[in-house]
Amino acid sequence: MTSTTVHLAVYDTFADWEPGFATAHLTQHGYTVRTVGLTTAPVTTMGGVRIQPDLALDGLDPGDSTLLVLTGASLWDTGDTLAPFARAARTFLDAGVPVAAICGATAGLAREGLLDDRPHTSAVSFYLAATGYAGGAHYVEADAVTGSGSGGASHGALVTAGPTEPVAFAREIFGLLGVFEPKKLDAWYRLFHDSDASAYEVLQG
Repeated sequence: MTSTTVHLAVYDTFADWEPGFATAHLTQHGYTVRTVGLTTAPVTTMGGVRIQPDLALDGLDPGDSTLLVLTGASLWDTGDTLAPFARAARTFLDAGVPVAAICGATAGLAREGLLDDRPHTSAVSFYLAATGYAGGAHYVEADAVTGSGSGGASHGALVTAGPTEPVAFAREIFGLLGVFEPKKLDAWYRLFHDSDASAYEVLQG
């Protein structure tokens, strides 16, 4: 994997707070974040921020990416508008390129069958169970989980997290991409999740 481009999916009702820790620190460590929408038309986030996507979904190629990030949005639970992003996630995973999904995006991946055979988490187990997916036995009660499929199709690494865990979500992404060595990754998490001031010195070391 030589690309340093991370693709962040954006769509109407996008949950602004969920990817911020990840994208901000990835950008500070040499990655380029590009936004991808269903089209290149502007979208409006849950917080009322307008975003102009860098490219349309039909132009997204896993070969040009190191990671696809999918955040929550009201639209994940109100129809099939965002289903194309779940299908894109399958394409990424089939190509061995990781995907990170948080909040409602996990339900979209569940509907696509991408959580049926790998460890995963979400807001709560019954939220995913309501999708009718077949992966309930692989649900993990954790703030964030990185899991791979059991082989064959969709074998790439997948990060999942619930809506209240943007810091843990970022931690899993950093660990997956090797942004920090383990000691500093632990310190980063303690600083931003636990407000542990002693971790700052470790990060600066």
